[in-house]
Amino acid sequence: MSETAPAAARPGVLSINISSKSALYAAYMPFLKNGGIFVPTPKTYRLGAEIFMLLQLIDDPARHPVAGTVVWITPYGAQGGRTQGVGVHFSDDDAGKVVRGRIEQILAGHLGSSRPTHTL
Repeated sequence: MSETAPAAARPGVLSINISSKSALYAAYMPFLKNGGIFVPTPKTYRLGAEIFMLLQLIDDPARHPVAGTVVWITPYGAQGGRTQGVGVHFSDDDAGKVVRGRIEQILAGHLGSSRPTHTL
């Protein structure tokens, strides 16, 4: 009888549909080097976990595939009634750059606002 090594953990896959500019503003994380997005989810992730997302932005019918890493966790029952979820830092590949550019294009003129977000 032989033992086999455990399979490598697959990255989590999240499907996200952001349907309004205000929701995108609240979720976007411009303070990260490659940009990132907060994803409301009841699932538990560890910091550093790899995530693969299919991100649909406002009225764009395309789903943008983008990989990233969990860099922020808001747990269930967080202080201030914050939404449970994770912040995902976009990867430094072409897909991450395209999504960041598209988000910043949509939010042009709103990124310096002092309105509250899901993270800071």
